[in-house]
Amino acid sequence: MKILLLEDNKTLNETIKLKLELKGYKVHSYTCGQDAYDNITDGYSCFLLDIHVPNIDGINILKKIREFYEEVPVIIISSTVELDIIKKSYAVGCNDYLKKPFFIDELEIKVDKLCNIPKKEIPLGLNCLFNFDESTLTINNIRNVLTEKESLLVNLFAVNLDKLVTYENIQNYVWKGEYASIDAIRTLIRRLRKKMTSITIKASSNRGYLLLLEK
Repeated sequence: MKILLLEDNKTLNETIKLKLELKGYKVHSYTCGQDAYDNITDGYSCFLLDIHVPNIDGINILKKIREFYEEVPVIIISSTVELDIIKKSYAVGCNDYLKKPFFIDELEIKVDKLCNIPKKEIPLGLNCLFNFDESTLTINNIRNVLTEKESLLVNLFAVNLDKLVTYENIQNYVWKGEYASIDAIRTLIRRLRKKMTSITIKASSNRGYLLLLEK
């Protein structure tokens, strides 16, 4: 199932994309309204649109979407508090409206509800299942409960399997954009390695880490 995400805040864009990809969505993300506008006919099952973005605003993109898709869910995410704009969003055809700042989990709930996506476990290699909703990691039928940061970090690795996850990625997603020292990140990695004994978390030249699964 494919989602189009339009959000010009790059950190928020990346965080939303990673969160939804864990659920099994394919997320095509854009920071420019024109780029999103040019790609709305590419078979999407849901649209997440910020209003105030460069070149073409979210309201005009929503109008164009409704020319092609009558039933596909559209969620507006915006910091605006202007009642007229909110009313216009619904009048043009949005299904839901989420005011910034918001919890990413709140957006996930709305997407799940509108798109009817069931909860599920994510396999990570042999005999290992990760459940983000329950913050658990089950290895060889032994269930480990993860802390919030451990769960977010596994989440981040799960959507970047065999790819470099940089210190900046970890800080933006796990610490939600707040400052995290290299030592704090390394400490979290050490804790996670103790719980993920059958999985390799490899350091990469002081740039970040890769989660490597057995082939």
